[in-house]
Amino acid sequence: MAPPQPQIELYTSGTPNGQKASITLEELGIHYEVKNIEISKNVQKEDWFLQINPNGRIPAIVDRTPNPDGKPREKRVFESGALMLYLCEKYDPDHRLNYEYNTDEYWEVVEWLIWMQSGLGPMQGQANHFYRYAPEKIEYGIKRYQTETKRLYQVLEDRLIAQSQTATGTDGSWLVGDKMTIADIASFSWINWAEWAGIDVTPFKNLHGWLERINARPAVKRGLDVPEPFTMKEKLKSKEGEEEYAKHHSRWVMQGQEADQKKHG
Repeated sequence: MAPPQPQIELYTSGTPNGQKASITLEELGIHYEVKNIEISKNVQKEDWFLQINPNGRIPAIVDRTPNPDGKPREKRVFESGALMLYLCEKYDPDHRLNYEYNTDEYWEVVEWLIWMQSGLGPMQGQANHFYRYAPEKIEYGIKRYQTETKRLYQVLEDRLIAQSQTATGTDGSWLVGDKMTIADIASFSWINWAEWAGIDVTPFKNLHGWLERINARPAVKRGLDVPEPFTMKEKLKSKEGEEEYAKHHSRWVMQGQEADQKKHG
């Protein structure tokens, strides 16, 4: 009997964390339905969404794929790293984006995934905030988080250089083994927004090449345009576009912060 067809709903928005989920789904070729969570309207804080993710953040999925015996099933998964691991365990039997469970390579993927979740994402997120969103420019905050983000980029640069010494594939080096995994997707989804944090990737030669290789993949291109076209890089090509993009995003970021301060301050 053929396995049941996946019935997955993805709740997301066009952010680095949201793009991790959609790129993973596209790379695995899994059918899914998209629910656009308008974070500019604080939809992620509504009661119905908090039943899916109590933390009120995107992305999240609800998996209603029936059990092999046909019995109905509903499983929520929130937090992008957990979501990526879940999708690989459930829907990647050929290990296209990960390695077999409990191998050394599997745990290396987990290491780099957790490294990204606890370091790169939070630090670059703070660089975004102080460089783009803060109502007043605080030079200390900008330099502190841009510098730490660059340090983390160098960690990835050094890893890719080391990997290139032993790589047997023909498409460049990856964070683990000789193929792109969810570890690469997770870090890529943030580094692809480097210029939004005011950071230039080009001095990191190997990282820059890795970024270009991933951006060229058809599934990645499709994933970046979920739930709406990814326009940040195009907007930054002109001062007017950059100001428009920054104004729109700054408004909802600061509105969300003010709401949290009223509730928890």
